[in-house]
Amino acid sequence: MKHQRELGKTGVSLPAIGLGCMGMSEFYGETDDAESLRVLHRAMDLGVKMLDTADMYGNGHNERLLGKFLKETAATPFIATKFGIRRDKEDGSSAYQRIVDNSPDYIRSACESSLQRLGVETIDLYYMHRYAPDYPLEDAIGTLSRLVEEGKVKAIGLSEVSAETLRRAHAVHPVSALQTEYSLQTRHIETDILPACKELGIAFVAYSPLGRGMLSGAITSRDMLSQDDARRTIFERFTDEALKENLVRMNVFDDIGAKHEASAAQIALAWVLHQGENVFAIPGTKRIPYLEANVAAGQIELTADELAQLDEAFAPGTVKGARYPEAGLKTVNT
Repeated sequence: MKHQRELGKTGVSLPAIGLGCMGMSEFYGETDDAESLRVLHRAMDLGVKMLDTADMYGNGHNERLLGKFLKETAATPFIATKFGIRRDKEDGSSAYQRIVDNSPDYIRSACESSLQRLGVETIDLYYMHRYAPDYPLEDAIGTLSRLVEEGKVKAIGLSEVSAETLRRAHAVHPVSALQTEYSLQTRHIETDILPACKELGIAFVAYSPLGRGMLSGAITSRDMLSQDDARRTIFERFTDEALKENLVRMNVFDDIGAKHEASAAQIALAWVLHQGENVFAIPGTKRIPYLEANVAAGQIELTADELAQLDEAFAPGTVKGARYPEAGLKTVNT
């Protein structure tokens, strides 16, 4: 298994495991900027390169946090960020309305704002966070292509799109990476999306490779999650009934983990990386011990028999609960 992998056809080689930064700003309970900065610095010590963010994470907070980090470090991480989900406050309340916007004007304004928050002149990888057919795909990709020509973006990516949409976009301008949820619990991409990436020479970047933490085995009850943790209120897989059923299959990690002296989370991450030499994983964390364990997972070599055991235990379609609430499902695999 290759630990350094080429990102599409960019000529850029990166470690297979990057760092998802979303949780440093919201969704998964309390945040701490000082601790998050320590995690980011430790990531550089460990050789991590890809840092993944988006303009919607914390409504700009996450990009500003990375911007602060970039001013503090002498390292040169590979920065991937995203546009396309607008979160506009309504009536001054704390609630947000999420709007998918792929209009050319918005793409340009979003890019300029991200560049400013990050404090960089060029974004290494710029993803369309979600695609909405309200706007012609070719116009959106054409705008991204011009941003590449202008030197504001080095490579473009898509997130949560169908194989058909991926092919259409790639015909307009080379797509370097596709980012979509992928883990032992979420395997819908294996039918046509992952094969399309391999065929076209596009990197696949797996987000939530640990099933939003469930595959770590550390979450055994919804009561363990803080009141402001989105998993407690939004995600069906973390309801009491679903969680109880989903955790039963965690037993498969016991023997495999013991053979490799590895945790369930490390085995789950290693499984993702074994799915192709074009596959990357960006587990998110805001704690140094978890970061160190995640990076170490990149060294685990699973046998064919171990991979088969994991495949059988987490056969596609057997996990209880949808991966997103109904509103979220409308904007994935588009």
